Amino acid sequence: MIFIVVKFRTKPEWTDRWLELVRPFTEATRGEMGNKWFEWSRSVDHPDEFVLVEAFDDDAAGAHVGSEHFKAAMKTMPQALMSTPKIVSQGVDQDDWNEMGEFAVV
Repeated sequence: MIFIVVKFRTKPEWTDRWLELVRPFTEATRGEMGNKWFEWSRSVDHPDEFVLVEAFDDDAAGAHVGSEHFKAAMKTMPQALMSTPKIVSQGVDQDDWNEMGEFAVV
C-alpha cells in the first residue's frame, strides 16, 4: 500500500475553518475505490498545523491524484495555507495498521 502523511500550515484566519474547507475533498477521497483511510489530526504543538494520514492500495494513488475532487482541492486549499505542504509518501509492505509489537494492552 501507499502510506502518506502530509502537514498543512494554515493562515490564522483559516485555522478554525480548515476542516470545513477540506470536507468535500475528504468525503470524496474516502469514497474512492482503493482508499484505505484519510484522517485529519491537529498538532498539539502548533495549532495552525493539520496532519493528514492517508493510505491507498498500490494502484489507487494515481487515480486519486487524477480525480476531479483532487484537482478542485488544489485550487481551493492554497488560499488557506501559509506554505507549501510537507509530505512523506512511501510504499509499505502491509495492507492495514498493525498492532504495536513493543507495547501491548492486555
